[in-house]
Amino acid sequence: MKDYQNKLFPYAYNILGSSDDAKDAIQDVLVRYHAAQNLQIENVIGYLIKSVINQSINLKKRKQKITHEKIWLPEPLATEKADDTINSKEIISYSMLVLLEKLTPKERAVFILKQAFEYSHKDIAEVIDSTIENSRKLLSRANTKLAISNNSITQKNSHTPNAYMKQYIDVIKNGDVKRLEKMLSKDILLMADGGGKISVVRELTIGKSATLKLLFYVFQTYQELQTIKITEINHQPALLFFQDNKLVNCQVFEFEENQIRQIFSILVPNKLKSII
Repeated sequence: MKDYQNKLFPYAYNILGSSDDAKDAIQDVLVRYHAAQNLQIENVIGYLIKSVINQSINLKKRKQKITHEKIWLPEPLATEKADDTINSKEIISYSMLVLLEKLTPKERAVFILKQAFEYSHKDIAEVIDSTIENSRKLLSRANTKLAISNNSITQKNSHTPNAYMKQYIDVIKNGDVKRLEKMLSKDILLMADGGGKISVVRELTIGKSATLKLLFYVFQTYQELQTIKITEINHQPALLFFQDNKLVNCQVFEFEENQIRQIFSILVPNKLKSII
């Protein structure tokens, strides 16, 4: 049973962007599978993967209808010391998970199956009970919406040295505006998700000047006395902020040409629990 759960998890998580939802989808499928033991299934894992993918698509549709937050960020997963029983290489990078929110659940599933798991359009069509032509159309729509190359969707920025992140922390702590300005891309974007329950200073910040002010303000107001740990989240450099040994914030960084291009700040307690 555990082997099935570990094998199925990357499929569900990549579609749903939530560890809890992924586990729920897998549990529902496994319960139905064991309740129908009289079925003659030749390829059990293939059957379960197909079932989990479709269950995840349906669950994602329902979740999108009831999500009211202006900014919604996926649940982060630690990949630096990931559980060996789960293939972390199949976990999509955090930046890509954020981008995938632009897609419909079915477009998202097709994109993930093609680019992360290297399924053929014939295999995808069989999984989602569609046609090869429709699979191609869904992938084309997804690529158009994302407007990105198809490379490096699972691993991104994994070679950014810890020394750079330590430098970033020192710059923030010392209030060094000029040095931080050089570290930020001119088009930097900062997104913060409090889940509607945790107050955030600003959900969306764009541009170097506004981001500089916000980063220093947040640090001096909230983070100065917190413990900061450097880690890797969904194959990207990240910082964890602890208040009295409790994880209160996870910041995931995307780099472009040695400059910080995006920062994703997750403060929702339920989304942070799987990191610890």
